[in-house]
Amino acid sequence: HSLTCHLLPAMIARGEGRIIQCSSVLGFVTLMYRGAYAASKFAIEGLSDTMRLELKGTGVQVALIEPGPIRTRFNENSFDAFLRMVDFKNSRFAAHYQKRIDDPSYRNSVNKYTLEPESCLKPLRHALTAEQTKARYYVTLPTHYLGFLKRILPISLLDKLLIKNSRV
Repeated sequence: HSLTCHLLPAMIARGEGRIIQCSSVLGFVTLMYRGAYAASKFAIEGLSDTMRLELKGTGVQVALIEPGPIRTRFNENSFDAFLRMVDFKNSRFAAHYQKRIDDPSYRNSVNKYTLEPESCLKPLRHALTAEQTKARYYVTLPTHYLGFLKRILPISLLDKLLIKNSRV
């Protein structure tokens, strides 16, 4: 955000520029036990939407890349941070957390929908070079799927789906 604030006056003065931010599928839907991460991504979504509206007519375009499951060390790193920083034993979700801790696959959770980091290059290239960027670039199938479901399902049904799919 600091870099954006620093460069924005020059982009506006030139009448062109691109602000491209990376969010997540968890920036528009969330899963249980992911509150802090989802809150940070929802904030990026809101900030990007606000900037897109405020910069309309300046020539500066704002886009969000929303990857979804990408093969990285994110789970391993977040798992280690969780163990260091969260008092999970005194949480009302202690049993759920312990189940995750005891599951060796959790650190490396990769599934058939997980893509390689390079899958983000095509949408990034489009956001950088297209005459008109999209506001959002969904990357993985779960991102497309959940974006669609969020638009058509009542909240109560979406909640049931998200609870069912919150990995415990």
